[in-house]
Amino acid sequence: MNAAMKLRHALLPAALLLSLPSLALAERGFQASDMVAMDRYSSPVLSPDGRKLVFAKRTVDMASGKATTSLWIEDLFARDAAPPVRLTPDGWNVNSPAFSKDGASVYFLSGKHGTSQLYAIPVAGGEPVQLTDFALDVDGFSLSPDGRRVAFAAAAFADCGGDMACNRKRFDDKPKSSGVVFDRTFIRHWDTWADGSLNRIFVASLPAAGAKPATAATLVGGDLVADVPSKPFGDLSDLAWSPDGKSLVVSARLSNGEEPRSTNFDLYRLGTDGKGKAVNLTAANKAWDAGPVFSADGRTLYYRAMKRPGFEADRFGLMAMDLASGKVREIAPQWDRSADAIVLSKDGRTIYTPVQDMGSHPLFAVDIATGKATPAIAGGSIGDFAIAGPTTVFTRNSMKSGAQVFTGGLAGAPERAITPSAGDMLPDVKWGDYEQFSFKGWNDETVHGYVVKPWNYEEGKRYPVAFLIHGGPQGSFGDGWSYRWNPQTYAGQGYAVVMIDFHGSTGYGQEFTDAISQHWGDRPLEDLQKGWAAAQRQYAFLDGDKACALGASYGGYMVYWIAGVWNQPWKCLVDHDGVFDNRMMGYATEELWFSEWENGGTPYDNPEGYEKFNPINHVKDWRVPMLVIHSAKDFRIPVDQGIAAFTALQRKGIESKFLYFPDENHWVLKPANSLLWHDTVNAWLREHIGGGAQ
Repeated sequence: MNAAMKLRHALLPAALLLSLPSLALAERGFQASDMVAMDRYSSPVLSPDGRKLVFAKRTVDMASGKATTSLWIEDLFARDAAPPVRLTPDGWNVNSPAFSKDGASVYFLSGKHGTSQLYAIPVAGGEPVQLTDFALDVDGFSLSPDGRRVAFAAAAFADCGGDMACNRKRFDDKPKSSGVVFDRTFIRHWDTWADGSLNRIFVASLPAAGAKPATAATLVGGDLVADVPSKPFGDLSDLAWSPDGKSLVVSARLSNGEEPRSTNFDLYRLGTDGKGKAVNLTAANKAWDAGPVFSADGRTLYYRAMKRPGFEADRFGLMAMDLASGKVREIAPQWDRSADAIVLSKDGRTIYTPVQDMGSHPLFAVDIATGKATPAIAGGSIGDFAIAGPTTVFTRNSMKSGAQVFTGGLAGAPERAITPSAGDMLPDVKWGDYEQFSFKGWNDETVHGYVVKPWNYEEGKRYPVAFLIHGGPQGSFGDGWSYRWNPQTYAGQGYAVVMIDFHGSTGYGQEFTDAISQHWGDRPLEDLQKGWAAAQRQYAFLDGDKACALGASYGGYMVYWIAGVWNQPWKCLVDHDGVFDNRMMGYATEELWFSEWENGGTPYDNPEGYEKFNPINHVKDWRVPMLVIHSAKDFRIPVDQGIAAFTALQRKGIESKFLYFPDENHWVLKPANSLLWHDTVNAWLREHIGGGAQ
């Protein structure tokens, strides 16, 4: 048995191993149940010498609907190419792995004993050792350069300062009444109502071997009243230790009542001793500054910065700040791509960054001196990336596989897959082949899209079509994997799939992205119309008479919009969490900067901007059967939008259904709910355009 087969046997579920000896596997299409049950791989980290690799493996118990994450380790220099072995014991659910500075242990977070705390386990395995026992949950951590201290994030209250007991009491005390009085906006965000707490940064000394867990920590940047990391999706990639360990730099937006209207995140320098005031390093830039990374000598701070205040989809440029003088320069000002992260090369001369580029998400290498950007690792979508010693590690996903962990890939080094692909885990699944195509869209400019063949494709046959419309609107349905909107789940039902990266999509230059703002209903609509026509011309297997349009978020907005202004091609529509009344969206959404940028001001200062492309104004022309899906905890696009659209459909006598989730947010995340979502959508498609696995 070769090394690749050893790896597959080590990581594949036991039930699948029983089928591997069979040389003739029955072919079938990919199903939502496959997607929900699949193991997921993430968070690869390297030991300082690059020899050991640790990654996270998430498994789901479909009976309970609960997911558990374990850590796995591999010696990359072992001569026998031994496969990864499990590092954390059974019964532990863990996250956020990081190697100790000497490479002898792996740190991680776990709520094994009630609250989320920091643990360590030797690389040789054994029982985890608890390192912290704070009164607050540890939500994220970052080790100091010397490995003796840890900076960690915890939810706390500004008026309690660094007093953890005070903070714990505030969380635990439950008032007799349920009413809450607010005196400013941002009363809720994403899926959570404000409780007055902030994400704050503490620093603690790690205990010596054999000592009791740390219970005391110092609040740093106590005068900085802000969420660090930001809510709801921020992490400690927005925190950097200085090489001497005396300070931290964090990205933060002040909690001052301006948050719903502001994208002004600045970089603040904080003393790790908790003394002194926070120093704003980027006060001159009123837009977003993020992702600080120190040079090895501590003299330069690299980071990413936007330029336009209030625009969340502006281009992130790569910046270098001389910390002695405060002078800032942009490293690659002519490179029209938005940097997603910063990883420095070992010699400090190159920044590696993944970016969206022409429907994929490759890794680029940017020369710091010249700003020249060159592709470094291509194919699909690159996620995590790290360098240690002679080793590089990264994750990649594509339209045919969730994230895999790879080593190699730089400077011609061969890539080696450490974890299995979706095809390895599901050897009996036949995937829908896909390809990118292009056409002339709005303003006679080139627009790209993807077409996916059904799993059971045969030359000369025609297939019903799922026409998927991406959200954002500054987003992309590119060569990547999704656990929510995955084109292979439609191809697995016997449908062809068409996806258009209309004007407003990311990865085609900032001017292309900018084109959608204040033009939600015309330029992208023209691209969708021309893309639909072009796809049918180029791909004879598309049955344009049996097609359904589906979209979520902005894609849901577009479904409501085309229901009134372009409903001729569609036999059915599916709308998930879409904007039905753009005017009310401008008042009810939590991140007001989004609606105000996209519509050219507030609803009261520029009502015409909100009404020009407002789907609610065209309900009189609705005629196509529609499935509406919305969730109660969606505060981005509140549930009333979906209920109102369903009411309109019912009052007009249009065939319609409403799928409601009381416990989901803007996304559907729970395994059982995801299955219900897909079952309901697939049944709707079968009813109106036929198809299904053959």
